[in-house]
Amino acid sequence: MLRSLYMKLMLIILLLIVSLMAVTGVFLNGAVARFFIREFNDTMEAAFTNNEFVQALRGAAESGGAAELWGVLEAYRYTLGIGGGRKLYLLDAGTGRPLYGAAGSEEDIDLTPNIRAAMRGRIGQGQRMGDPFFDCAVPIGGGGDLGYIVYIRDSKQGLTEQSRSLFIVILQALTLGLTFSLLLSLLLSKTMTTPIENLTRGAARVAAGDFSGKLEIHSRDEIGTLTHAFNHMADVLQQSLREVEGERDKLSALFLHMTDGVAAFTRGGELLRVNLAALRLLGLREDEELSYGAFEQAVPFAEASALRPPDYIMREMTVGQRVLRLYIVPFGSFDPESGLMAVLHDVTEQTRLESLRREFVSNVSHELRTPLTGIKSYAETLTEPEDLSVEEIKRFSSVIVDEADRMTRLVRDLLTLSRFDYGKSDWHVSDFDIAELLNRTYDMLRMEAKTYKHKLSLSVGNLPKTICGDRDRIEQVLMNVIINAIRYTPEGGNIEIAADSGKRSVTIAVRDNGIGIPDEDLPYIFDRFYRVDKARSRSMGGTGLGLAIAKEIMDSHGGGLDVKSRQGEGTTVTVTIPKRGLP
Repeated sequence: MLRSLYMKLMLIILLLIVSLMAVTGVFLNGAVARFFIREFNDTMEAAFTNNEFVQALRGAAESGGAAELWGVLEAYRYTLGIGGGRKLYLLDAGTGRPLYGAAGSEEDIDLTPNIRAAMRGRIGQGQRMGDPFFDCAVPIGGGGDLGYIVYIRDSKQGLTEQSRSLFIVILQALTLGLTFSLLLSLLLSKTMTTPIENLTRGAARVAAGDFSGKLEIHSRDEIGTLTHAFNHMADVLQQSLREVEGERDKLSALFLHMTDGVAAFTRGGELLRVNLAALRLLGLREDEELSYGAFEQAVPFAEASALRPPDYIMREMTVGQRVLRLYIVPFGSFDPESGLMAVLHDVTEQTRLESLRREFVSNVSHELRTPLTGIKSYAETLTEPEDLSVEEIKRFSSVIVDEADRMTRLVRDLLTLSRFDYGKSDWHVSDFDIAELLNRTYDMLRMEAKTYKHKLSLSVGNLPKTICGDRDRIEQVLMNVIINAIRYTPEGGNIEIAADSGKRSVTIAVRDNGIGIPDEDLPYIFDRFYRVDKARSRSMGGTGLGLAIAKEIMDSHGGGLDVKSRQGEGTTVTVTIPKRGLP
């Protein structure tokens, strides 16, 4: 209670009033004392500077002695102000013994400094505030010698009574002043503390997150200005909190749904936060607990905990079929809020593409080197024809031509894919008879199928008379698919070509009962230079680019190329051609 501003202000005002009245009392009391001293001294000076009185005293002292002198003093009692607390004495100048007292009897009188001064022939009139009386001692000669001392002593009765009266007045004034000051302090304190209490309650509401109430402004003084500033501060703070919450929600949503995995740990290895991507990349369910142990093999915790900003560690780790690039980054220093952050990037596709790129370069080099080696070897042999027969020269020349054709096909296929990649392929769009194209393709490949002792059949349903597209490119797709079926089916196999028409497209399915494709190879059969059986493909003259080109052609037409296969049972390749492709 005493610590409240209300009580402090009230006590200050009360102490101020009491201090003021006390100081006033002291000064007034001192002024009254000085007045009485001055009045006593002035009375004595006026009396003893009166020539008539002084001559009467001297004459009585010389002629009549102490008795006559006392009679003169009695006659001048009024002049000396004798009465009440002021008494008159006649002292022996030699001993200071009282000869006559205030009531005509002898009394013992202490030898005060003023009496001692009179005994030495000087008027003793010095007064001190702390003495219990005022006194004055005047030497009077008798018979040519210093014989008597007129001694007047004032007991300060008037001063005491006056001081008592003054104290009562001051006490009454103090009581009245305290009463008024108490009421005034109550009013003033209430006036000053009420707005402050309102500000306190408002600050508590704001601290609790309640920005709905605004403080009323009742004055235009400093407190009113403070209240206005407080309301403005609350508005700005509310707006800032809304913006911060909005940014926090955005960051939280970004954190939870970003494709990269993020997990934060304390310096002790305890999980702080993790997003869904990190759990997914690590093969964990949402309800499973993640610990730093998931990264221990890639980056030991002791090594990670020794990191200091801005250092970091980057490693790669494999989780199932995924290749993950792991970054361990420290945040904070060594305060309680510091820790380690693990960031996961899925580089599986990037790693696969890099592997494909290296394999692509290797395949192109190999595919070019093999025919070049053969051409060079046979060409060098032909430089010495004297040791060769005509038959051998023809056979060697035929091999050179075949290898050159193989290189030509490879370069042509690579050029075709390059044009697809850069969108610079030339398309010759026209309306053509798809049934006629199928029959022509069937006729061209029947002999190829007979070579492998296959049974090749064609079944044509209700096809439209014409479709729109690049006839030559679609023929290239069909040739590639059917030739693959012929070459990858063991001798004596069955290959069926079935065509039918839908509402918007023509579907051509090529089924065989060949060796099939393993499940792990199916996702990659449209990749460039990818071969399921690499040795067999090369021996058959394949480059691994045919299906990649076919897929690009059908994608450009807005169609599709779908492969379904089971190893050892056969493969079905479905070509979907829009009726109006490449508009």
